[in-house]
Amino acid sequence: MTATALLAGLARTDDTTRMLRRFLALDAVVTGGNGLVYAAASGPVGRLLGVDSGLLLGLGVFLVAFGIGVGLIGSRPEPAPGAVKAVIDANIVWAVVSLLSVALWFDPTTAGAVWIPVQAVTVAGFAALQWTALRSGAAHR
Repeated sequence: MTATALLAGLARTDDTTRMLRRFLALDAVVTGGNGLVYAAASGPVGRLLGVDSGLLLGLGVFLVAFGIGVGLIGSRPEPAPGAVKAVIDANIVWAVVSLLSVALWFDPTTAGAVWIPVQAVTVAGFAALQWTALRSGAAHR
């Protein structure tokens, strides 16, 4: 099975632009939703994860703004490749820094030690889906 066929199944379309837009939209919704939770409940979520609530509030605000930006990029009929690459790069950086934070900086609770890597892998998955869809679209043009 080719990467494009796999993505087509996940996105339920063979149109690579629509596929990319759907993966960007999914990223925007999940990222923005995560950010809203972090911002609105930074105290309780911070205690649950073992992460400073002030840091979590700042991350939440950033994630909401990032989610809105990703949503705007994905709402374009033809998302700009440079903008999509910037989203992919940001997702990769987020995933790497998240994993490093658990290993080097944070002293998370058990919930945090599970959640932080799970969200890092999720974000890395978004980057992989977006990159593959972007490349598939370029190959078909």
